[in-house]
Amino acid sequence: MTALGATRGPAEPIPLTVLTGFLGAGKTSLLNRLFVDPALAETAVIINEFGDVGLDHLLVRPIRDGVVLLQSGCLCCTLRGDLVDALEQLLRDLDNGRAVFRRVILETTGLADPAPVLQTAMAHPYLVMRYRLDGVITVVDAVNGEATLDAHLESVKQAAVADRIVLTKTDLLAAPELERGKERLAARLRALNPAAPILDAAEATAARLLACGLFDPERKIPDVKRWLAAEAYAVRHTHHSHDRHDVNRHDDRIRAFSLAADAAIPAAVLEMFLDLLRSAYGPNLLRLKGIVKIKETPGSPLVIHGVQHVFHPAVRLPRWPDGDERTRIVLITRDLDPDAVRRLFDAFLGAAAPDGPDAAALVDNPLVPFGGLDR
Repeated sequence: MTALGATRGPAEPIPLTVLTGFLGAGKTSLLNRLFVDPALAETAVIINEFGDVGLDHLLVRPIRDGVVLLQSGCLCCTLRGDLVDALEQLLRDLDNGRAVFRRVILETTGLADPAPVLQTAMAHPYLVMRYRLDGVITVVDAVNGEATLDAHLESVKQAAVADRIVLTKTDLLAAPELERGKERLAARLRALNPAAPILDAAEATAARLLACGLFDPERKIPDVKRWLAAEAYAVRHTHHSHDRHDVNRHDDRIRAFSLAADAAIPAAVLEMFLDLLRSAYGPNLLRLKGIVKIKETPGSPLVIHGVQHVFHPAVRLPRWPDGDERTRIVLITRDLDPDAVRRLFDAFLGAAAPDGPDAAALVDNPLVPFGGLDR
């Protein structure tokens, strides 16, 4: 499936939220708090194992093996097998009238890289029609968060790709030196992910955590400005452009930056740029989001969203949602120089530096390391 197969499934796909965070960060405590929020009624929750999760006081009755109904009216099932199976089974229950839900929350294991979960929702031909990725919520332990980020690259990636970050255990930080540690942690998280709001678990209501995807669920229209948060990346770039980076520190392997262009981009050029980006840097692209002004249909922008080498089918909007009609793409990368991506983008737009390659040389040269364009 190409990145630009501009298709939309049924009018109302089910929002899917991925809840991640390192072991012991407090994902279960957050879920317990959210379950009593009336806004989370009619929610299906997929968790890894009941054995690890203290939801017992909320469980009411089993519907069938591995699926229970919670007191709040939420449906909860364990993910013992394949994620695809669990998501398809929920849809069968919904379609057959065995369950009622309007959204799904998927809690990943504490060690999990969120990328495969996101890719499953983006690339499966049936699931991509029925579910819509709403966003990634990453839970960070305010007491041990810094040590976890120092020790585990996965926890850094979880924070970097989040749409919302929730700090837990802040009530344990009464001492002034611990409070300063929390401020250091928050500053570190903002540097890793300039666009994600950081919420204290005590104020993390369903309304503030959910509905962080492209579409505003209340008005059923796209809120591109909120979803992209491109300004946050642009500001960060100006502050950090001359920093020295320590390549041995996990944080400094992660970069967040944006690309922008005023001129409309031919669809074929965008396709080639994204294909080259995926083939050259796929594993290093933690997340890419963008809205693109297409030359053939300048009044109907294309929304693109990718995680590593997997892209969601592009969504064509009927019109620009606001007055800003520029192409804007935000990227979160690992071990990838933002300037290399910018040079590639500029070359495809025909704005190459005098001593840099143009797009034709990039895609037609059989000696480029990733093989050039297929003829």
